[in-house]
Amino acid sequence: MAGADESEDEEERVVRHGYCIECEDQPAQVRCENCEDDYCEVCYSAQHRKGNRKRHASTALGQPPAKRKKTGVVVNGSNGVAAGVDGEKAEDVPDDVEEEDDMSTDAPDAALLPAPIADPKTAGDYYLQRAKYIPVRLTLNERKYLRLLEAALSVSEYTDRVDILSYSSSKVQRIHQQIKELCSILSGLLLAADYKQGQQLFTDRDFAQNESWFQDVFELGRRFKIMNPDKMRGTYGKLMYLLQDAQNAQVRDMLQFTCVKPIKTVYGVLEEGGALDLLKDDLISLATREIVAGTRPRYEIQREIKAKERAIEALSARYSGPRSSGHITQETIKQCLYSIGDNHAFLRVNRDPCEIMIGFLKKYFDPRDAKGENANLAIRIGKGGARLSHDHSKQYAYVLQSLTLWREILHDMFRLWSFAEEDLLAAASPYRLRDTGQGLNRVQPAPKTSRLMHSILHKAQQNIGSWVGSSVIHMGDHNVPNALLFIDKYSQIYRILLPISNVLQQIPTLFHGSGSLRQYAESEYGGVDKLVREILCDFFRHAFDGSGADSYFDAGSCIDGRLTSAWNWCSTLEKKRYFPVFLLCGFVGFDGQW
Repeated sequence: MAGADESEDEEERVVRHGYCIECEDQPAQVRCENCEDDYCEVCYSAQHRKGNRKRHASTALGQPPAKRKKTGVVVNGSNGVAAGVDGEKAEDVPDDVEEEDDMSTDAPDAALLPAPIADPKTAGDYYLQRAKYIPVRLTLNERKYLRLLEAALSVSEYTDRVDILSYSSSKVQRIHQQIKELCSILSGLLLAADYKQGQQLFTDRDFAQNESWFQDVFELGRRFKIMNPDKMRGTYGKLMYLLQDAQNAQVRDMLQFTCVKPIKTVYGVLEEGGALDLLKDDLISLATREIVAGTRPRYEIQREIKAKERAIEALSARYSGPRSSGHITQETIKQCLYSIGDNHAFLRVNRDPCEIMIGFLKKYFDPRDAKGENANLAIRIGKGGARLSHDHSKQYAYVLQSLTLWREILHDMFRLWSFAEEDLLAAASPYRLRDTGQGLNRVQPAPKTSRLMHSILHKAQQNIGSWVGSSVIHMGDHNVPNALLFIDKYSQIYRILLPISNVLQQIPTLFHGSGSLRQYAESEYGGVDKLVREILCDFFRHAFDGSGADSYFDAGSCIDGRLTSAWNWCSTLEKKRYFPVFLLCGFVGFDGQW
């Protein structure tokens, strides 16, 4: 019987022709000549990053066999060393030894399209792809229903009643009861807010007849949260867990309706209205640009505002009404343009602090020269709470690649959020309620989110040219139980970097402008420049030292461990000798308004 089971498993493991042998769901792009297997680019990068496999030769599968070029250069970006194949014997490296190359300051930055995009040729494709994951901004009427949803969720005890270990009642029955209770609260709030509409919808108290209304209200909450990560911090998780349970087949049969509908995106609205060509228009960059005042004079800002308003009016008139081929109103087009502009604002607040900190790293530190006061970033395990040992050049590379990876993640945050919701609400992927050491959590695999994260990691490795430390991404385990906690973890990056970057940018202006503050900086820290260098040196050392985990085995240099170390540094900031400088610059905490 054991032999029969093994043969059945082998039959199930047969990979479809033309697909990656590792992940089995992506088209093969690279063939390893040594392994004689076909991989997608991401899996090839992960499997051939170190050890003997690093020296394997590969060929691209996109060309005819006669034109394929055999090279020893690894197709990923885990290292910048080309392995010789033309009669040149490569040095054997054990599989369990991880090679860590030094980082060069000439390594190319990630190819991130700025907003607005100057070149119309690239702008069209950029906006077409990005609009698929940009939610539409809520209208005034939709915000009324959002307030009803938040009020209902705030008084609901859904997770307290469902996510418990109980043997006195069936979990399906508890889920059904709690969802019906929430729907009753929603209907009661609607009746109190708009009696006429409440009477029309809930006269018979039949929730199944109002399936579309409940779907719309739940979708509003999901859409609003993606656009505003700071909002619904206590209710969004409750909403997603409720919708996750509502996808269960038994629960759907008992409810007699489904609670989930796709997120309303800019691409979907324009496609339905026949106005997709709007995203390729030359004016799209001007109409969606974010106008930041900075230190510019008022007349320049007013000129840009008027130019943006004229572009919005021109686009809304061009792609609506009888003169266009579509059937979409001007207000809807304006709403879509404002939504794209909201995405640009999101990138500025969340992604740009990573760019600023990368700029500080390259300005104040040299990857090879560690001479001078507070110029050495070296860390040693056990010293200052560190759990890693890196010399200066290796720590410089480690910090640079971590910030670059965070920048890439935040650049694709809306797409990650979309995939995370698909994984959470997948009916074919049930969760397990498990004690992960931090209470009972829903442990659920997230294949789509994990796949996209590996693609982002691969892109960061290619841009950097080398990789220090582990490239393990925790997903669906005791560290990161599900996609919801993964998204919540990485949506907090700006809470760390934004206040720090704001303080560092304010120090020169504040301390040079005041005589007493300048004297304080010179007497206590040796000058303004030395003060900035001391803060940066401490941050780049101990916010990236592998510390912060509950146990030694969970700490380290993995992808999620880097963010854990940064949060651990934030918790010790008030003990630093430069903490008064943060207070003088208006710092109020890592969980406030800046």
